[in-house]
Order: sequence, then C-alpha cells, then structure tokens
Amino acid sequence: MRLAAAALATAVAFQPLAISQAGAETAIFAGGCFWCVESDMDHVPGVTETVSGYSGGTKKNPTYYDHEGHREVVRVEFDPAKISYEQLATTFLRTIDPTDAGGQFCDRGHAYTTAIYAVGDAQLAAARKAKAAAEAQLGVKLATEVAPAGEFTEAEDYHQNYYQVSAAKYKYYRFACGRDERVKEVWGADAYKGVPAH
Repeated sequence: MRLAAAALATAVAFQPLAISQAGAETAIFAGGCFWCVESDMDHVPGVTETVSGYSGGTKKNPTYYDHEGHREVVRVEFDPAKISYEQLATTFLRTIDPTDAGGQFCDRGHAYTTAIYAVGDAQLAAARKAKAAAEAQLGVKLATEVAPAGEFTEAEDYHQNYYQVSAAKYKYYRFACGRDERVKEVWGADAYKGVPAH
C-alpha cells in the first residue's frame, strides 16, 4: 500500500546516535510505518525533533527498497526537563499495537514489527519498566522488543515529514491501514494517551 504512495528514493545517510540538540536526549522507536510514528511523536509535548530511518539490522546502507533485517524506526529528540524517557516510552506503546508479532496493521513483516531501541543502560531499564507496566495493564505479554540501540540510518528525504508534505496521501493511508481503529481497540481510553493533538 505504501509503495504506491512513495516516490523514488533520493538520498540516504548514516546518522550517529550522538547527534542531538543541546540538552536533548535521543530515543529510537519502531512502531510499524515510520510516517505514522513520526506524526504521533511530533505531537508529544517535550519532543523537539523526529527523523525517520532504519535500524536493528546488520545490512549496511539500508534503503526503503532494500532494508532486509532492519525495522522502520523514528529517532526522537526530546527535552528530558519536559518529558522523561520512561514517560515517552509509555506514550509510544499506546500509539501502537504492541501485541502483534507479525507487523503493524496492514503492514506485515519484520520491518514493521515493534521495538524500543534504548540508548544506554538507563533507557534500557526504563523501557523494560514501561513494557512491564503495559503488559500488566493489558494482561498479555507484548511482542515489542526492548534492546540496545545500534546504528541508525536516515531514511530517504521523501519519507521525512511525510504526514505534512503529502498530507492527503498520508491521511488516506493511515485510515485505510486501520491504525487508529486498532490502537483504540487494544488500548481503549488509553489509546494515544500523551499525544494531546492526536
């Protein structure tokens, strides 16, 4: 479905995790379509920047049409004085279906499965805590992987801010894929909790 909405690739560049604004921290989330994760995270108070990309695999220089082993991810820069990493991870989990081990919504396969890639031991502990709390709330084991962050490769330019640049196509894709409907089915009143402008 998304292949029809996407244009040809333009450029790809490896971005080290150390790049961040002064005082900001970095989070890496895989939640299916990175267009949707980017849109959701951009609306979270305390988030200062989002960048779509690929991570989690071993292939060098992954691209949209060749990223086997990688997941679609979003690198999130946030101000820890406004939102803690644990709060951000908790919010992220409520924007996805963390019970689905085969992908997200209409997007199937490993590239669209969910993960929290923690930058450092403190984030790893906080992510595990957020996942455990979500499991207790839902009463099931989550399929979302929690693992140390590896290399992040920035996605092609046409993927960045797709929800703004190609708003009509994005809205149609998100609706047709059933993302919001399923998140609300999984989380009920807590769906998109922490995303006030959703």
